Amino acid sequence: MGLPAFFKSFIPEHQPVAWQEQLRTALGAGVAILLTGAIGHAYLGDQGTPWLAMSMGASAILMFGLPGSPLAQPWSFVGGHLVSAVIGITCARAIAAPWLACGIALGLAIGAMLMLRCLHPAGGAVTLITILGGDPVRRLGYDFLWMPLALNLALMLLLALLINNLLLGRPYPARRKPDNPHRSGDPAPLARTGLTAADIAASMRQFGVMVDVSQADLNTLFESAQTLAAQRRLGQIRCRDIMSTRIATVEFGTPLDEAWRLLYTHKVNALPVLDRYRHVIGIITLVDFLKAAQLNQPARLRERLLAFLQPNGKTHSDKAEVVGQIMTAHVLTVSDQMHIVALVGLLSDRGMHHVPIVDARDRLCGMVTQSDLIAALFEGVQH
Repeated sequence: MGLPAFFKSFIPEHQPVAWQEQLRTALGAGVAILLTGAIGHAYLGDQGTPWLAMSMGASAILMFGLPGSPLAQPWSFVGGHLVSAVIGITCARAIAAPWLACGIALGLAIGAMLMLRCLHPAGGAVTLITILGGDPVRRLGYDFLWMPLALNLALMLLLALLINNLLLGRPYPARRKPDNPHRSGDPAPLARTGLTAADIAASMRQFGVMVDVSQADLNTLFESAQTLAAQRRLGQIRCRDIMSTRIATVEFGTPLDEAWRLLYTHKVNALPVLDRYRHVIGIITLVDFLKAAQLNQPARLRERLLAFLQPNGKTHSDKAEVVGQIMTAHVLTVSDQMHIVALVGLLSDRGMHHVPIVDARDRLCGMVTQSDLIAALFEGVQH
């Protein structure tokens, strides 16, 4: 490596972050520190401000600039501070020379944070504060853990949760990947081929150094890159290009026997449930009928199904009479403009068999099934 390249390596790679995101990060961190400092000052007076500035500022950069980082998660933030503070106070009392106490305390704090899975850069600052903070910190001793440290931690964590989730639209804490919906215990379909979570974990271990990105985020980035690559290979095939448009539908008040006849007549396994504006409010499937009729005795299946579908003619009844009483509500819908690659995960790992397609006004305009998607992917690969 030549000298210019060596010095060039000092500068980190450019991060493709929009200026709007940079502005939101700066404002979020600034507001959090402002409010934490103001409330801390009201309780502690001027002496609380230095402790806030030296510790919480480093935390704010992580919690608002890198909210998905393992170093920025709530346990890392709270545990890293408290563990480091305890070690710092203990070393300050046991070792007379500040420079010696700082070195030993910092090494012990980092080791403890690593073992407890709460590594947090601001923990190093707290360790030094408890040793070099002067008489005010020395007089407090272990009371420093409760005031001002516990107050600062509680305020900053609350503000990080509120600002990230409600104002900035970021998930904090970082969301973990949902469990496999397949009860068989087998990996989800997409996890059986290509790169798996185990592959990512093994690669991170072989990397040799800590990576400031969670395994879940790495997996999300990889899946996103795969999706973009698939879209490039398949071309611009939208849901509207492959969906079925002549589909049978029902309403909330459609009698159950009528919905059953539609399923049988059209030879389909699901019917979208619409309101008067053609918005999807639910879906009713064969599984919904089986569950509602409690058909768990095969020998009496026909009799029980007929009894369930037969209207009782009463004004009030505990027995389900209409579609809305047994349908699956809160159905996931997909825009007709969405690329078909987005359907792969829904119709495989999510266990869905039918996806209602809606237009720009959120009205039902079609349906895509697993067979529709398979045919479209095969056609796209052939070309």
